[in-house]
Amino acid sequence: MQTGIEVSSKDLAQRAESLIRHSSNRYLTTVRIAFRAKQRRFDDFDGLLDDSMIKPVQRAIIELSDEQDQPALLPG
Repeated sequence: MQTGIEVSSKDLAQRAESLIRHSSNRYLTTVRIAFRAKQRRFDDFDGLLDDSMIKPVQRAIIELSDEQDQPALLPG
């Protein structure tokens, strides 16, 4: 995941498009992004994440696209 403060809107749009293009179900992909964003929002409230300059939805899209592009990074 990118740790920079600014996220390029073009890069973010490409990542989101890639997630949807490679999914078999757009709705479930959207739900996954929303669920991940909700988790990150609560992590921010708990003070677990210092990278609060990136909005939770943006962070969720970046994380899920990184997981899709680089499955070797997943634990297990």
